Amino acid sequence: MTADLNTWQGVRGEVLRRLNSRVWEPGDLLPTEAALAAEFGCARTTVNRALRDLASSGLLDRRRKAGTRVALNPTRHPVLRIPVIRQEIEGRGHAYGYALRSRRMAVPPADMRARLDVEPGVPLLHLTALHHADGKPYMYEDRWINTALLPAALSVDFDVLGANEWLVANVPFSGGDFRFMATGASRAEAEMLACAPGEALFVIDRTTHGDHGPATTARLTFAPGYRMSAQI
Repeated sequence: MTADLNTWQGVRGEVLRRLNSRVWEPGDLLPTEAALAAEFGCARTTVNRALRDLASSGLLDRRRKAGTRVALNPTRHPVLRIPVIRQEIEGRGHAYGYALRSRRMAVPPADMRARLDVEPGVPLLHLTALHHADGKPYMYEDRWINTALLPAALSVDFDVLGANEWLVANVPFSGGDFRFMATGASRAEAEMLACAPGEALFVIDRTTHGDHGPATTARLTFAPGYRMSAQI
């Protein structure tokens, strides 16, 4: 067994060893996180992070309320990094601009509450901002931050520093989920992003997790012409 099972990397190594040696066959249901934590003598959050990492690699299939199974058909997943928007814009040779549009503590709607796994009625930090490239709208950011997990966010001056840049620099993320879609611009979005109502926009809904659970969720709406790239 792996010598150090007090770290998520150690737990990941032991689980991977069992997968490779077919202790757990494809399709097998793994023991619960609580059972594995008791066996390994570590925190449940440590097991959770290790399993999420293996799931992101395509080796495990994790479903809420159904447990974690060994993937029947392991796949290689694209590598999706969380970019710093300022660096992305400057890397394309454009001058970066940023404007915070709103900041408030508010109770999130039901879908955001579910993504961040918080109880009804709990207020979170809600931010909206517009990012520019060469003075033109590039991306509209609508973000919720779980301040129970990230209380330091309450003291950050987001008028000066974008939440995206602060989070990438200061919060170690262990996983998350992305949703991609195309949508027609509403009148409000068309006005913000300098396009025609109904014009196609690329949208990313992204929730990212820290060691103790979902930390932030954001809806990123890009101006027409945006292209995204990933590696496999």
